[in-house]
Amino acid sequence: MYYKISDEYTDKPGGRYISDGKFSGEDFREKKLKKMVEEYRKNKEKITIDFDGGYGYGNSFLEESFGGLVRKGYSSEEVLSCFNFISNEEPSLVSKVEGYIKEAIYEEKM
Repeated sequence: MYYKISDEYTDKPGGRYISDGKFSGEDFREKKLKKMVEEYRKNKEKITIDFDGGYGYGNSFLEESFGGLVRKGYSSEEVLSCFNFISNEEPSLVSKVEGYIKEAIYEEKM
């Protein structure tokens, strides 16, 4: 499965919480990412998330979206194996997102 955020969700990601306005990390997680993880559980098909085409992914958006999956009860190992992240325009986004998931692993065990 392939999902390009700028085409299928928004090209202008917002802040951390729904209360911060449109297209927040919380909204993206609740409306899109959780469904993707559930689909992965059914068919074990990895999901490629493409960050290209977006106008600035804030740390709060990324952390709440992907690290938030772990805090909301998904296994950190499952989240890491579920997604394949790509960005040709800003390759550092990939390691950033993976880092947020790994940090959430730590929080999960506390």
